[in-house]
Amino acid sequence: MNDHDKIGPMMAQIGANARAAATVLATASAAAKMQALNAAADAVWAQRDAIIAANRQDIAYGTAKGLSPAMMDRLLLDTDRIQSMVEGLRAVAAQPDPIGVITEEWTPPNGLNIKRVRTPIGVIGVIYESRPNVTADAGALCLKSGNAVILRGGSESFHSSQAIHACLVQGLVSAGLPETAIQLVPTRDRAAVTAMLQATDHIDVIVPRGGKGLVGLVQREARVPVFAHLEGICHVYVDGAADLDKARAVLINAKTRRTGICGSAECVLVDQAFYDRYGDVLTRDLLAAGVEVRADPTLAQTPGTVPATLDDFGHEFLDMIIAAKIVDGIDGAIAHIRQYGSNHTDAILTEDDAVADKFFRQLDSAILMRNASTQFADGGEFGMGAELGIATGKLHARGPVGAVQLTSFKYLVTGDGTLRR
Repeated sequence: MNDHDKIGPMMAQIGANARAAATVLATASAAAKMQALNAAADAVWAQRDAIIAANRQDIAYGTAKGLSPAMMDRLLLDTDRIQSMVEGLRAVAAQPDPIGVITEEWTPPNGLNIKRVRTPIGVIGVIYESRPNVTADAGALCLKSGNAVILRGGSESFHSSQAIHACLVQGLVSAGLPETAIQLVPTRDRAAVTAMLQATDHIDVIVPRGGKGLVGLVQREARVPVFAHLEGICHVYVDGAADLDKARAVLINAKTRRTGICGSAECVLVDQAFYDRYGDVLTRDLLAAGVEVRADPTLAQTPGTVPATLDDFGHEFLDMIIAAKIVDGIDGAIAHIRQYGSNHTDAILTEDDAVADKFFRQLDSAILMRNASTQFADGGEFGMGAELGIATGKLHARGPVGAVQLTSFKYLVTGDGTLRR
């Protein structure tokens, strides 16, 4: 049997182990889960040099593979990013335990006491690309919510993910929880992804985190339910009533803080009234910051811009590139976002409450913002400690997927010899 032929049996064993671990985690104490996560955070920090050394191997692999600068930025780990990973683990550990929480309770006329209580989903499969910190985020959130997890990281982050996973296992062992509660698929073979997508006996939901190609593959081939995380085609609409200083600062942050994340702005829409008042100041700011501006005919009059094509709108650049267009007020902005957006995150910059309210009511993105950078589209910034991604679908989870979003529920019904008449 060659290595490829071994994938099926290996994944079946991983799945069976995860299912067994899930039964233990479902009744694990909040204290045990907290201990495991804090111990994992300690281990990550203690082993930061080993993690960075492993990451160097992945950086060399990514360089040889010709990854884009944005993808290489996603892949890179340094001391600051490991510190952020540690802080994320501790933040998830410190959150209230979501399992067993009564979300609703009532007594109908029949006299029954009915409680709706949060429960784990069971086994989560997470398939992700490049970013090795997802290993820590996904492991932490699944453990906190009482779920076992099977992690399949990208081939680019293979060594980094293994080093981080080892720390998570240390945390589990220290708390007396099953090592198989957090498993990392130990191969780059893509057959493992296919096996996960078909594993209806072992996996309850798949969470893909990556580019359009990965998410499309998962949605096409999965027999297991999927929490969709589609492209982050994030828009910033600068209204005629926007404050100039706020608009300039927010737009630059939304585009340039980190271009390789899904909350990075990919298109700026400028109200004709704003342009009439302030001219091309935003375009010039972007150019000065080193951003390639792919502009509509009006904005393309600014030297240094590139004329936009239709393909530039509705495109996730994940780079120092932005599409730019003049629109006719709030209605023009809404129409454009409805046509080209991905229901991820869209922002309005305005001091007009009525206009902001219309933007919030008439658009249906998972996250809508006013006078704030789209880079805040992040579970950590929402107070969730970490996230598995931004779910853009409408069923079960939407927006940042934290520990609470990785739970289901059951009804607990209590009577007193109660009979139905």
